[in-house]
Amino acid sequence: MTVHNIEKELMKLDTGSRAKLASKLLSSLDDLSDSENEKLWAEEAFRRHNDLTKGNAKLQPADVVFKNARTRLK
Repeated sequence: MTVHNIEKELMKLDTGSRAKLASKLLSSLDDLSDSENEKLWAEEAFRRHNDLTKGNAKLQPADVVFKNARTRLK
């Protein structure tokens, strides 16, 4: 079973169940070693760089990002 298939099935769960699962998954990341964390962050940085260079993502100025975040938190 692929990650995509698992994700598709999990999205069928009710909100509470997805929230519990998300919490467990996030907690499981607390147990990663420093080298595992570094590897994951490097992979994420590489993915984001590729998204930017391919035009799949756009940069936004920090002030716009923070303004949007503050609006969403109200």
